[in-house]
Amino acid sequence: MTTCYECPRNCGADRTSGLGFCGCGKEIEICRASKHFWEEPCVSGENGSGTVFFCGCNLGCVFCQNHQISRKLTGKTSPVHCFSQTDFCELLLFLQQTGVENINLVTPTHFTEEIAKALKTVRPKLSIPVIWNSSGYEKPETLKKLDGLVDVFLPDLKFFSKKNAAAFSSAPDYFSVAVKAIAEMHRQQPKTVLENGRIKQGVLIRHLVLPGMTVESIKILHCIAEKFPQTPVSVMCQYYPAGRAKEFPPLDRKLKYLEYSLVKKQAKKLGLTGYFQETDSATSVYTPDFSDNGLLDLFFSPR
Repeated sequence: MTTCYECPRNCGADRTSGLGFCGCGKEIEICRASKHFWEEPCVSGENGSGTVFFCGCNLGCVFCQNHQISRKLTGKTSPVHCFSQTDFCELLLFLQQTGVENINLVTPTHFTEEIAKALKTVRPKLSIPVIWNSSGYEKPETLKKLDGLVDVFLPDLKFFSKKNAAAFSSAPDYFSVAVKAIAEMHRQQPKTVLENGRIKQGVLIRHLVLPGMTVESIKILHCIAEKFPQTPVSVMCQYYPAGRAKEFPPLDRKLKYLEYSLVKKQAKKLGLTGYFQETDSATSVYTPDFSDNGLLDLFFSPR
């Protein structure tokens, strides 16, 4: 990490002595670990997904619903916890002991190298799936470090056009990069396996429908149908203006019912299978409370 090229930003930061574009140094930074019940049914199950929310992000969407942690704005009420590889392994085992359905690593891309080293140590002790829950803005060569360590990939596929990706995430190359990343995820986990309604292996692509971008969403769905036809898709309508979205019309409003309906109809027409959210999900109620560390306080308490 003396010169970091972990993600497509290729910022070359010396993260041993400073911060990269992601806003993070070398140590694994986590602000919340919890049982999360608002993922897709195959992820949350009955017992909840064992989510680990990492600080920072290599993408930086202006509308990020997790902006308090992705931009490290958590403040004094939600301290950032730096984990050694040993402590991180212990955290994963601790989450498993709470009875969660899986280990869900949320926005982990900028810590891939350190996470991969830890997973090589702890995987033999894990009896539940490990999920890589990412923005999709990742390098195939970085993802190869996870080969044999991750059971389920849960990438976003956010933008189609260079213009929107540049305007809202400062990443004009987002689409081409994400498609290559998802192809690598498929190479590692080519078949989706569900047992009793719980995902155990495979790839599940998420697409958040954004206001004013119905055509963009439909183009993305056509791409998925062409390049990844057997892959389940989660078409989401949970968008609400968060972060700096109010400064970027049309992101300054919620999604219209007709917009989501058109995208949903196209997904079914293309034969895509997976999940469709209810329209009442467009609320901050389903966003974790990042002023609460979740299970981290219990993890750090004497046991």
